[in-house]
Amino acid sequence: MFLYLIGMLWTLAVALVAVSTARASDVVRVAVYRGPAACEDCSQTAKQAIERLGGHYQVDFVGAHERRDITANTLARYDVYVQPGGGQDIPGALRALGERRVTAIREFVRHGGRYLGLCMGAYLADASNIGLIDDDLDAEVGRPGFEADTIDDQAVDTWWHGRRNSVFYQDGPYFPAASASPGYQPIATYANGDVAAARYRFGHGRVLLTGPHPEADETWFDAAGIPLERMPRDDLVKQVMDSLGD
Repeated sequence: MFLYLIGMLWTLAVALVAVSTARASDVVRVAVYRGPAACEDCSQTAKQAIERLGGHYQVDFVGAHERRDITANTLARYDVYVQPGGGQDIPGALRALGERRVTAIREFVRHGGRYLGLCMGAYLADASNIGLIDDDLDAEVGRPGFEADTIDDQAVDTWWHGRRNSVFYQDGPYFPAASASPGYQPIATYANGDVAAARYRFGHGRVLLTGPHPEADETWFDAAGIPLERMPRDDLVKQVMDSLGD
């Protein structure tokens, strides 16, 4: 009887460890950059938007003034690195990151990590900057048929998986439809048909870039004087994270 009880307890312990391990493996660890290469609200909003998807996302800030800087050892703790939006100075943002951090990001993705670039974070991923894709990126403003003709904050119509969603826009890029970058796959389009978000491969990793801001919350729309009815009707952050993880 005693040996039977010991056997049952051992079986239960093994089962509990297996459940705990399975739950731990379901956690997606996300590093969000915060620092001079992004605006403060952009980093905070990106972090909160991902956290709202549920407890299986563990999200931390990384950067020069955070508890963890961007190094190979730091990024090895994470599954996804997020480069949020910022201002208009792309060369300045690249300098703020610095060569050492850029190298760490490239190697993280090359060896299987995932990169999410939002607006400025998308520009920074292009061939002339961090170099995660083979294309140089340019702004959608001024493109034929695009509804915005200024860089002022506004909401624009986009199509995600066949559904129209109005999304916050701050002079974000479009992605060349004839891209030769490995793994290129359009994820969303602007109303004029230009690509608004796209997925790529870099080494063993994945890259997802978006021109508009699917993470923008009510405070962004209020501050820009845009009616809240223009917010996306679908959970685009979930679609982005799901596409990045596919």
